[in-house]
Formats: sequence, structure tokens, C-alpha cells
Amino acid sequence: MVGRNAAALEALRHCEGGRAVYLWGPAGVGRSHLLHGVCQHMNGLYHDSDSAAALHELATSETMSVPLVAVDDVQALDAEGQAALFALYNRWRESAYTRQAFALVLAGDRSPLAMDVREDLRTRLGWDLVFRLEQLSDEERAQALQSRAAERGLKLSPDVVTWLLTHHERDMSRLTSLVDALDRYSLARHRAITLPLLKDLLASHQP
Repeated sequence: MVGRNAAALEALRHCEGGRAVYLWGPAGVGRSHLLHGVCQHMNGLYHDSDSAAALHELATSETMSVPLVAVDDVQALDAEGQAALFALYNRWRESAYTRQAFALVLAGDRSPLAMDVREDLRTRLGWDLVFRLEQLSDEERAQALQSRAAERGLKLSPDVVTWLLTHHERDMSRLTSLVDALDRYSLARHRAITLPLLKDLLASHQP
């Protein structure tokens, strides 16, 4: 379920080499969830704010072997990370119309102009497509959880979904991670997914 984020989702679905998408919004809006999703769909590489060395290696490598690079939590990049992302942006621009073209998808908690990073990097964040992500309603969250479960061949009962939405964190990334953990826990315990099983999982602190 995409809610009011349909335009952003559409841009991610068609994020070809030479395009860049910057997503921003508050914690819990689903930034990381979307970045992981587009990487899985496009066979891309996901990096967080602790990946300065890996970003630098990508920016300076002789060949670009992946179609898409995603960088999460741009606001948390240190000086080294910002320098590496700046270099990667330059690599992205220079290769945009070549066989080495790749897509760049980034996410942060603020708009490009409000981002507390070096000025030349702040400018680059707004070079192509920029979308503000909006919070999903509870109904949309429920549908998103059911979709995630369906991808794993699961069916969540309404009481499990309702309990998750009323007693757990509203962060979609954490909620979908919990669904994945619930799937593994169910298989390991040879038990069907029920509300008691969910509570057992949470009590075990495994998520």
C-alpha cells in the first residue's frame, strides 16, 4: 500500500541508470524499507551511514558493476562519508549517458536544502527527483504488512495485524522486519503464526 507516496513509488519502479531519487521524511515513514525494496527489485547495493569506505570504493572503481546504489540516512554521514557520497554523485553524473550508467537512490530525514551536510553535497541531493514521504494510515500499514507477509507465503490473521499496529512501534521498517522474524520463528518452532506465537517471539527478544 503506497498511500500518498504513489509518485515516489512510481519513480523508484522506473529508476533507470542515470536517474537519481532523494526521499525524505521523519523517522518511521518507511525510508529504509523503500531503499531495501528497490535494491531487491533492481539488484542494487544498499549502504547506510557507516559505509564510507564502500562508497569511496564504488566512486573510484574502474567499472560500475551494479545498476543501482542506495544510500540511507544521509544526515548521519560523517565528513568521510560525505566526501565519499560527493565523489559517488560525480561518478553518477559523468557516467549517466554511458554503459556504466547507474541509478542513485538516497534517503534522509530532511529536505535537501535543510540537510546539515557540506554545501556541495547538499546541492547534489536536489539534482534530480526529490520526494517527501508521508506517514501511512493504520489501514495502509495493515495492508503493507499483509503484502509483506504474502511475499513470504504467509497469511497474517487480523488479530496479529491489529496487535502489531496497536502495541508495537509504528516504524514500517521495524514492523516488516518483525514479520520476517515471525516467519523464521514459526518455522523454527513448527507452529502456526498466531498471536500467542508473536508474543512468545517478542518475549524471547529475538527481533
